[in-house]
Amino acid sequence: MSGVVYKLADGRDWDAARPAQAYRGSAVDLADGYIHLSTGAQLAETARRHYAGRAGLVLAAVDAATLGEALRWEASRGGDLFPHLYGPLPLAAMTAERRLSVGEDGVMVFEDGAVGWA
Repeated sequence: MSGVVYKLADGRDWDAARPAQAYRGSAVDLADGYIHLSTGAQLAETARRHYAGRAGLVLAAVDAATLGEALRWEASRGGDLFPHLYGPLPLAAMTAERRLSVGEDGVMVFEDGAVGWA
């Protein structure tokens, strides 16, 4: 599949990946053996379920086509297909990056003042 997929990550972990130009994943990603990604339609629910009440986050938009066969679409919540990356996420695949926090209510609040997800 092509298009854009998204990664929500702790900003410190993301910044630590810059020298190697590859993000290897969060502790949860490493434990599961793949990097959890989301589609645009899945992103708000991912933020609400897994990042509510957290600040200092990064939202990276990634060109899915550049990830090749390492990107697999696998059933998860309710049978919905989620993008999972089996290998490091090359920062060169990123098309945009935004800093944000997720409120206790699960709503994304971006540094530029934008709220929510369209």
